Amino acid sequence: MNGPSRITLAMTGASGAQYGLRLLDCLIQEDREVHFLISKAAQLVMATETDVTLPAKPQAMQAFLSEYTGAAPGQIRCYGKEDWMSPVASGSGAPAAMVVVPCSTGTLSAIATGACNNLIERAADVTLKERRQLILVPREAPYSSIHLENMLKLSNLGAVIVPASPGFYHQPQTIDDLVDFVVARILNLLDIPQDMLPRWGEHHQGVDD
Repeated sequence: MNGPSRITLAMTGASGAQYGLRLLDCLIQEDREVHFLISKAAQLVMATETDVTLPAKPQAMQAFLSEYTGAAPGQIRCYGKEDWMSPVASGSGAPAAMVVVPCSTGTLSAIATGACNNLIERAADVTLKERRQLILVPREAPYSSIHLENMLKLSNLGAVIVPASPGFYHQPQTIDDLVDFVVARILNLLDIPQDMLPRWGEHHQGVDD
């Protein structure tokens, strides 16, 4: 199996709930175990941007998302914002990779300063301190100098910053195509197979001189 078998997926209150939901679906289809975290702001954004309304309690949320994605029993694990006994809160139990998508600029700031005021921030802090893979997908426009400084700091600490900026060279026809572009880039970084977007040059036809 390429890529990590266990992944922490966090969704925070920036626009772009579709990215997080699509990534969750792809991870489940690739038989990954997903430790799912979501902020209250992200739940509000999700209800605004999509037709998905998550239950508030982690156990009910876990059952809902398992049915929504067709996950196997135990494949998705949901935790509350102060569940300090969850695996993601400790380097001895956390998955090898974490993705925050979408990543609000508030969460970006908290991770950059090591705030650890909730489980999402703590899980990211653990990922950094253990030198594991942390992918942050901010969605904001324009960026202030504070946002850019936080991104630079996190990049220097080993995090990968993937702005939610879809490309157009694959000639997207639908909003789903634009969402898939960003999700495919995340999956490529995780080294998890995906067939939504060919890697650059895969379909290039060489011309003999």
